[in-house]
Amino acid sequence: MPLYFFRISHGRYSGVSDHPSEFADRDAAWTEMKSVCANLLGGIARTLKQDAHWHMELLDETRKPVFRIRLMGETLD
Repeated sequence: MPLYFFRISHGRYSGVSDHPSEFADRDAAWTEMKSVCANLLGGIARTLKQDAHWHMELLDETRKPVFRIRLMGETLD
């Protein structure tokens, strides 16, 4: 089964995970990424500053990004 690594851009959990996660396929990896992101999103949204962004990526075994979920706080004038 393929190995994947989570990478988070900002906050308490920022950086690349030290331990890979194993998923049956890309669909399973995407489903798990959405679940992990959903669990973190409430805390991230509460502390997100104006004109800031946060993102989570799922990297493959070579540490190349496969999926990305972004949250942006934009000021519109």
